[in-house]
Amino acid sequence: MHWLLVLIIGAIIGAIAGAITSKGKSMGWIANIVAGLVGSSIGEAILGSWGPQLAGMAIIPSIIGAVIVVAVVSFFVGKSKN
Repeated sequence: MHWLLVLIIGAIIGAIAGAITSKGKSMGWIANIVAGLVGSSIGEAILGSWGPQLAGMAIIPSIIGAVIVVAVVSFFVGKSKN
């Protein structure tokens, strides 16, 4: 049950990051989950695990990390489309 909650929170974090970077509509829901989970790991590694937590993920560092992941991925995907 915990993993289901982690996936749901990861999807929400990825969707928030996509909305912040204006790339959320071009990403699918699987990409949102991946961006949220990877971004959470990166954000907590860089910024620590402070602030409110859901499913063991610190929300604010996770969103910041997910924004970084979405921005980097969209930069490289945008370059390959040209």
